[in-house]
Amino acid sequence: MTALREYDRLEAPGLWRASPDAQRTDVIVSIGDATLTISDMRDRPLAHWSIPALSRANPGQRPAIYHPDGDPGETLELGTDEDDMIAALERLRSAVARRRPRPGRLRLLMMLGSILVVAALAAFWLPGAVREHAVSVVPGVKRAEIGRALEQEMQAVTGPPCHAPGGIGALAKLSARLPSGTGGDRLVVVRSGVTGAIGLPGGTILLGRALIEDHEEPDVVAGYIIAARMRMRAHDPLGRLLSHAGLVAAFRLLTTGHPGEEALRAYAQALLTSPPPPVSDELLLDGFRNWRVRATPYAYARDVSGETVLPLIEADPFRDEAPEPVLSDGDWLRLQGICGG
Repeated sequence: MTALREYDRLEAPGLWRASPDAQRTDVIVSIGDATLTISDMRDRPLAHWSIPALSRANPGQRPAIYHPDGDPGETLELGTDEDDMIAALERLRSAVARRRPRPGRLRLLMMLGSILVVAALAAFWLPGAVREHAVSVVPGVKRAEIGRALEQEMQAVTGPPCHAPGGIGALAKLSARLPSGTGGDRLVVVRSGVTGAIGLPGGTILLGRALIEDHEEPDVVAGYIIAARMRMRAHDPLGRLLSHAGLVAAFRLLTTGHPGEEALRAYAQALLTSPPPPVSDELLLDGFRNWRVRATPYAYARDVSGETVLPLIEADPFRDEAPEPVLSDGDWLRLQGICGG
């Protein structure tokens, strides 16, 4: 540390006392690099004080009294007429004080940093962690219960399920032809509000009546069921519900076993008005291959031109062979009458 550039060697007379019991001695005080040198009148050094460790006993008063930091018994007194030296020492002390670490400020910054980290965790990590935990611990029975509650909420738009006796039997055969492998094989045909197939927690799949009444072969509705099952594997229906409902609903599900009526009502509306999450063509083709259903009828039902579903048509696992029928002709006709015409 170079003292003050405008002075090559600043000196001033002063009174120095080595200890409280010692007499004051006339001395010459000079500022050098990082030190304050105290010499007797014959220029013999008596003491060297570190400027960064210099303290003032009476700030703002004259004569100015200084001492080494931590040793107030050794003092240096500068008279009222030594303005240059006093000003220089004060400037040096101010410069040193600015460079010193500020524990209070550091603690404040660390505390604010900790708060920001906790807030970030709460905002970004906690919701996902709680949701994933809820999805992993909720049993199948509870999932099915939530699915039925969602279905009930949706009936304000969809109406009650279609239930013509012959159609119900055919629908059961269709479900048996396309087993989920997880026990959630319930298929429900609704009159309105659903244009494709919607998967609910617990494995229930809602089917729009148009999938059955507007197509000539059961492979189309079978394709939509397969797509719904593969979507449920890729995007857990309960996880989607909790992502939509938020952290409070996830906590409520974990603590009470129910996400809340308002959460179910809002998500039911979202299911009926929002497009389902996409499923890759590769995953869909795996489903058609595993359930032994042709992919081409489903593809053309999605896009009559075939342009946007060309990979499904070209890679149809049964393009050159016919798998066992999805339903017999009689069962297909009975299923088409499930909503009573």
